[in-house]
Amino acid sequence: MDAYTVDLRRTISKNPQSIAVWVALFALIVFGLLRYENFSGAYNITSFLNYNSMFIVIAVGMCFVILTGGIDLSVGSVAAFTSVIAAYLSPYGLEVALPLAVLAGIGFGAINAVCIILLRIPPFIATLATMLGAKGGALVISGASTISVDWGSNFTKMGMEKAMGVLPWSIVLVMAVNIALWVVMEHTPLGRTVLAIGGGEDASTLMGLKVARATAFVYLVSGGCAGLAGVILASGFGAGQPLEGIGWELSAIASVVVGGTLLTGGLGSVPATVAGALLLGLVFNLLNFENGRGTISFSADWQMVDRGAFLFAVILFQTRFSAGAKLGVRS
Repeated sequence: MDAYTVDLRRTISKNPQSIAVWVALFALIVFGLLRYENFSGAYNITSFLNYNSMFIVIAVGMCFVILTGGIDLSVGSVAAFTSVIAAYLSPYGLEVALPLAVLAGIGFGAINAVCIILLRIPPFIATLATMLGAKGGALVISGASTISVDWGSNFTKMGMEKAMGVLPWSIVLVMAVNIALWVVMEHTPLGRTVLAIGGGEDASTLMGLKVARATAFVYLVSGGCAGLAGVILASGFGAGQPLEGIGWELSAIASVVVGGTLLTGGLGSVPATVAGALLLGLVFNLLNFENGRGTISFSADWQMVDRGAFLFAVILFQTRFSAGAKLGVRS
């Protein structure tokens, strides 16, 4: 086990795609600073971080799932569901709405874990069913309409105010969660087991690793992260949004893949996933600035086409790299 995980960590540290995403992110930031006058303005930075904090936290949760070789298609619908729950609970304040909405997300993660571990349902099918259930539940309890939050409580503080007047509370909380999950991944036996499962679930079982516990953990994490994203959504937009979350699971998967995590599992990292989410968000931010200059005119639909083409190119690169990476992990 120790030799295996040491080799695995060495392979992760040498993952060229994980390094490339940071280089690309840095290059786009420099490009934006040189080309756009208000790119470094406080409004652009805070609005960018505040909006993308939802996608960052969902992507990190998805990273844990994909590292085991699984998938979670329910995260977008769970975020929509928990945004409605948070809006209903907003009169009681953030201290009540936040933990209970996150617990609701964890509840969906527990359903996924039971279906996958005990009922042996493939993750794709199990989380697809949960996705439909969460989306339907959000529409039912909201009456298919947005649910306004209580503006008299402190609920909107997280989505609309800054910590010490500097960074949005949403990104501060999300980065605290990410740091905690990074510590779990890199410095605990549970994190090493997650990586080992992606390298080979049968081999991990034969080595005596607690595969079921680690698998349950990653789906609980994914559900909890989606729940937190739902709270940020309701707090930042002032309403629970039952119709939001469509395609968020694809954005999360894209961020994970761009960050260098293999879709087959066993290779990836939390910081690179964060960089991947920031990179995809920054592409949209730069396109919006370019639209404002009038040099191009990309509608939101064409921006999605651009993101799809970018993701396709990344996957092509990954298919060439993954075989060698997997061989290196197992040798």
